[in-house]
Amino acid sequence: MKSPLLALPGAVPAEGADEGVAAHYGDLFREQRNLAQGTGFVDLSHRGVLTVTGEDRLSWLHLLVTQHVSALAPQQATEALVLSPNGHVEHALYLVDDGTTTWAHVEPGTQQALVGYLESMKFFYRVEVADATADYAVVHLPAGSTASAEGAAAVRELPYGRDLFLPRAELAERTAGYGPAAGVWAYEALRIEGHRPRLGFETDHRTIPHEVDWLTSAVHLQKGCYRGQETVARVHNLGRPPRRLVFLHLDGTEEVLPPHGAEVRLASDPEGRALGFVTSSARHHELGPIALAVVKRNVPVDAVLLAGTVPGTQDVIVPQ
Repeated sequence: MKSPLLALPGAVPAEGADEGVAAHYGDLFREQRNLAQGTGFVDLSHRGVLTVTGEDRLSWLHLLVTQHVSALAPQQATEALVLSPNGHVEHALYLVDDGTTTWAHVEPGTQQALVGYLESMKFFYRVEVADATADYAVVHLPAGSTASAEGAAAVRELPYGRDLFLPRAELAERTAGYGPAAGVWAYEALRIEGHRPRLGFETDHRTIPHEVDWLTSAVHLQKGCYRGQETVARVHNLGRPPRRLVFLHLDGTEEVLPPHGAEVRLASDPEGRALGFVTSSARHHELGPIALAVVKRNVPVDAVLLAGTVPGTQDVIVPQ
């Protein structure tokens, strides 16, 4: 869906997975600084929106996802994953329950497959699943924002801000008082700085939650059975995921950013075997060029890496 906020002055459309909203509004670093200082907002209306209603909604979701949600308190935000039978990440849900409805936003274009899976698992449970993307849009307010959430159907309160579910037909009207708009490039730079994984960026068809630090935010290790739990428990008990997410401080003298999928090698052996791949990269208003990458577990944590053609040093996210 093409956002009406692309009509705002200076808007430059995003491409790829974020198509439909603005990449930036003419000044990437100013937009980042505004968000870091608690002003402005980010249009995330390209993301999918799901609702689950019915008295069994939380106990039913509890059986399907990695998070403990059977007793999820109203207005408490959480994250959850849907795994394959082998424990690989298939979907990431960003949830909140308002007391009568569970709201979730998901990666653009993934909502239909997720709704299809959930529908196939309803059985005798008293639940109704709906793709609400056509009716509701997600907007992000940064931490410290004093903008009112009045008119939002649901709000996810987070350490780094608030996700609002707004009526899509009122998107332009509701955001008019939120301050200066920031594009998804600014949002992504702060996401990378915060080491927050994103489905389809930090993940591939083999990703398990341990590799990208989702154990800390989206997996409950003491809950009951769900699809893929055997893999989660086994790898957690052994403590040896095959790969690990790292944060890279990239060489600021390079003019290019390594794209998603760029191979990662040791800088001391640039012709050697690939050890992983770049997942996301951005230019940060304070840190300069930064990236996330997934590398083999045994790559030395003090090794200088080559992300595509750009050298970078590592910050540990997932221990060796």
